[in-house]
Amino acid sequence: MPRYWWVNQNQTYKAEIGGGYMWSPKTNKDGGFSQFYQNMTEVSSGDIVFSFADTFIKAVGVVSSTARSTEKPKEFGKAGDAWDADGWLVQVDYEELNSPIKPKEHMDVLAPLLPKRYSPIRADGGGNQVYLAEIPKPMAEVLLSLIGQQLDVALEEGQEREIQNRTDIGVTEKYQLVMSRVGQGQYRKNLEQHEIGCRITKITDGRFLTASHIKPWSKSTDFEKLDGNNGLLLSPHVDRLFDRGYISFEDNGAMMSSPSLPPQVILAWGLSAVLEKRPLTKEQASYMEYHRTKIFRKT
Repeated sequence: MPRYWWVNQNQTYKAEIGGGYMWSPKTNKDGGFSQFYQNMTEVSSGDIVFSFADTFIKAVGVVSSTARSTEKPKEFGKAGDAWDADGWLVQVDYEELNSPIKPKEHMDVLAPLLPKRYSPIRADGGGNQVYLAEIPKPMAEVLLSLIGQQLDVALEEGQEREIQNRTDIGVTEKYQLVMSRVGQGQYRKNLEQHEIGCRITKITDGRFLTASHIKPWSKSTDFEKLDGNNGLLLSPHVDRLFDRGYISFEDNGAMMSSPSLPPQVILAWGLSAVLEKRPLTKEQASYMEYHRTKIFRKT
């Protein structure tokens, strides 16, 4: 089961959200122990992080790696002058909220759920001087319920409501299903265990790749929505063609072009180059058969 964390990023929000990470020094400025910095070494892949800055929860993320020792990011600039340069870095896949949540407006339900020790906020909604704090699952579920309605921008019409109204799964599972729709969270982590980069452009830097479902999210079961075999890492323009059925793949990895894909697009987007074939796995091939049959434009 994932653990839930609250990170205060008042000074470094833009740098950490933009870079997809959390960073903290290893000790207090006097060299003393800090539980909030020690927490960086306790997070695990799949844990959920709530990013708090300027009195709002502005983003939610899923941890994608454990902590590694590294120097303070240069992009912190003067914001990190008081911190030791030796620290911990944890990679996080963030999703910024269209309408940030202000916890102080919801303390009637949050206050009874605050952790008894090392709480990131007080019962009146004011913030404590912490960096990374663990929060209880009931508190996290309330936050996810409040936030869930903000994640519907990428969902097909009506599907967000359908997920939120389900009673057979918990709030965390609902959140992971929503995140999988936009190619983030546990789904992306699962996918990256099978795919190392775009099969067409050969780009491997995840910042420039889209986690694309092979069998569309809207047609997939809960398992298929999160199955790493049901996806490809694609450059955005390639993802657009794949999603709309203008290209597909044979089981041996060869790209298929639809007759309706204009030749000028093939040429301009570099799709005519001879590509190294990377065969699909047996599990991927099963999903790709659906794509070739139901999505790929044959005329």
